[in-house]
Amino acid sequence: MHCQASVNQQIINPLWKSRITVLILKKLVVVILLCLIALCTGFGYWATQPISDTTVEFLIKPGSSLRSSSQQIADAGVAVQPVLFEVLARITGQGSKLKAGTYEAQAGITPKALLDKIVRGEFAQFSFALIEGWTFRQMRQAIRQNPYFMHDSVNLSDREIVADLNSDHAVPEGLFFPDTYLFPKGSSDMEVYRRAYAQMQVRLELAWQKRDADSPLKSPYEAIILASLVEKETGLKSDRSMIAGVFVNRLRKGMLLQTDPTVIFGMGDRYQGKIHKRDLLTDSPYNTYTRVGLPPTPIALVGMESLMAALNPAHTDALYFVAKGDGSSQFSATLNDHHRAVARFIK
Repeated sequence: MHCQASVNQQIINPLWKSRITVLILKKLVVVILLCLIALCTGFGYWATQPISDTTVEFLIKPGSSLRSSSQQIADAGVAVQPVLFEVLARITGQGSKLKAGTYEAQAGITPKALLDKIVRGEFAQFSFALIEGWTFRQMRQAIRQNPYFMHDSVNLSDREIVADLNSDHAVPEGLFFPDTYLFPKGSSDMEVYRRAYAQMQVRLELAWQKRDADSPLKSPYEAIILASLVEKETGLKSDRSMIAGVFVNRLRKGMLLQTDPTVIFGMGDRYQGKIHKRDLLTDSPYNTYTRVGLPPTPIALVGMESLMAALNPAHTDALYFVAKGDGSSQFSATLNDHHRAVARFIK
């Protein structure tokens, strides 16, 4: 009997040990699962919570790995743990999809939203305005002075810039549409020329299709030239059509256009803020006091209103105008009336 009890004890002990081991393992699995659930819940909570109350700009350099990108974001001042951000990118399957560039982490953004922004390549944007009436020289200077561009055009000549655009014209003056454009920070400055040139082609074609049937202009390029004269002579928007009407009347009659802005443009660096009589008498391709017809190129950037005015001028008998000093102009049909207007508003 004693031997039998001993044998039974030997059999029971392993069974109990096995059951206890299984029980412990089950509890351990439960604990591990609970920990994983807690970690996942906490990680999910972290990924959807705002990480900053200020906007921070950061740069992800080209060729950066996921780990390096995460560290660059944190080093720039974005309040995100780089290790957690790397984990987030990996578990969402986006670890290899981050795009290099300059970004903004806006106030209130979450880690998940920040990751999605970088994956979509929603780069930080800035606006750049081209102003009606600017010369190409002023346009180039403004582009050169903008710190957000990559300045690829700095060593290019004007003609080389135009050649990049595949334009039919060698001179860049007036070929770009003045507007406010949005660019990702770090964009090549050549994008300004390309986009503004393309926009001018679209706007010019639209205006040309709507031109007055009696327009004496022979080509869309002549429309830009005339529009640039209107742009530079107009202080009041409502006068554009009338000023265009005066120029068109003079073109039809073969009269000199006699507009100071073309003389100023032709003088270049010699212009010091004032025109003298000798300047009006000095012949140049742009001196409309000595040469009949339009100058050879535009003299400024032109907006849509000036283009439309040039192609749809006012039907008027006016052949002269003089600035009244308040931005508007006085129009006259005869030289005597014009002299009286000059005496009244200028002399």
